[in-house]
Amino acid sequence: MKKLILASALTLCSISASAEVAVIVNASNTSNLDADTIKKIYLGKSKSFDNGTKVNPVNQNGNSVADEFNDKVVGKSSSQLNAYWSKLVFTGKGTPPEKLDNDQAVLDFVAANNDAIGYVDSAKVNDSVKVVGKF
Repeated sequence: MKKLILASALTLCSISASAEVAVIVNASNTSNLDADTIKKIYLGKSKSFDNGTKVNPVNQNGNSVADEFNDKVVGKSSSQLNAYWSKLVFTGKGTPPEKLDNDQAVLDFVAANNDAIGYVDSAKVNDSVKVVGKF
């Protein structure tokens, strides 16, 4: 019985440790984005929204929100993603998204730029941006 209680407690702790990540765009953006499209944007394989507007993605700089996003949406660890982008940069085939320091910096950037897409902890979302996906 004690093992069952301990296992249940550990499971609850691990579930609460991972935050829900919200992918956000400018509030005026009318594009529809699914998880696959978001992944393609963050891998440099898609360079525009479905309405033809050029997309300007931003990442977060090596924090738990970035780790969650990379794992859940892009399907790569941070080190795998860095290696992926290093190869593209070296071969001249791509430039990685700009990295911002935290959720607030991403919220401010996306709210100020019609072509922006970013991600934040879903608890930090406000009405200055539009959520297009939660992961």
